[in-house]
Amino acid sequence: MAQVRMFTDGERRYGKITGPTGPLVYPALHVYLYTALYYLTDEGTNILRAQIIFAGLYLLTLAVVFSCYRRVGAPPWLMVPLALSKRMHSIFLLRLFNDCWATLALWTAIYLLQRRQWRSGAFVWGLGLGVKMTILLGAPAVGLVVLQGSGTENGISSGISVLLLHLVMAMPFLGGEAGFQYFGHAFDFGRQFLYKWTVNWRFVSPAVFGSRSFTVGLLLLHIALLLAFVQARWIKPSSRTLSEFLKKYVGLIRQGEDARISQRITPTFVMDTVLGSVMIGMLCARSLHYQFFAYLGWATPYLLWRAGGGPVWVLVNWALQEYSWLVYPSTDISSTLVVTELAVQVICALIAPPVDHISPPSKVQGKTS
Repeated sequence: MAQVRMFTDGERRYGKITGPTGPLVYPALHVYLYTALYYLTDEGTNILRAQIIFAGLYLLTLAVVFSCYRRVGAPPWLMVPLALSKRMHSIFLLRLFNDCWATLALWTAIYLLQRRQWRSGAFVWGLGLGVKMTILLGAPAVGLVVLQGSGTENGISSGISVLLLHLVMAMPFLGGEAGFQYFGHAFDFGRQFLYKWTVNWRFVSPAVFGSRSFTVGLLLLHIALLLAFVQARWIKPSSRTLSEFLKKYVGLIRQGEDARISQRITPTFVMDTVLGSVMIGMLCARSLHYQFFAYLGWATPYLLWRAGGGPVWVLVNWALQEYSWLVYPSTDISSTLVVTELAVQVICALIAPPVDHISPPSKVQGKTS
């Protein structure tokens, strides 16, 4: 709230906006959301009112998640772990992190894409990116879903609309040299994270954690996994190989072919692709903090189930993951469990049966609006 107070006092240079937690490192929509909360909570002093607002945000997000699960024909028992996470309750109701708003945007985008509202889905995903850069982990998947679902021209225009959205949101901060400060702070890809706060790589030494080779290795692994998923799963509605996909979408798709491809972008394909992309990014992240569980907790039961897991498999892995994220501060054991469970879920996303094998009720899977 100290950062918001500087914004309300007229400061527009991102490099100058700071507070007890450090400099402002989030995009513009984060500032606008917390400015609204600043006024709604008596300049940040009415914590109870803030918790009530975030309780409503939690219930709304959970309702959207339930709706996404319903559209893929998930069994009712799979809904149980979605509402039981103590860490998720802490993130939303106690810590009041901006990740909560970004998570709502992510799942709302998934829901809209499941309903074949391609432009709206991309736009809402862009709103989430305006709150926190973590949403960028889903960018490859969202781009491929929108491109194959809506066609080349509409896919490109959706991407342009997201860029314009961010330019509009950033306008108050773009005057003169301040513009460079804004993009450098809000989208800082070279940000350094402290070893003492890491949840996922505690079991490696501080020297390894801070080394350039470790960072480059994770980046190369991230790229390799994305390419593997693109080739094996994410372009299958339109192409057999990546080279064929590039030829098809660099040129113009024949009239009528785009409609046939679009019909293969089912609600299940959307969930598989977007959640798989986010999970890959989480696995390859150099440092995860506790609030990052917001992007993970509600994806886990689905990914474990999609690979053919029954109640025992899903609930045991869910419980192990929940435990590993509740340990504070993280330990060698807890961080090993965090990375292991992330790796398990990435593998589950890769080996899940083809979407054609999933046949949810026609009133859900076949509904397009």
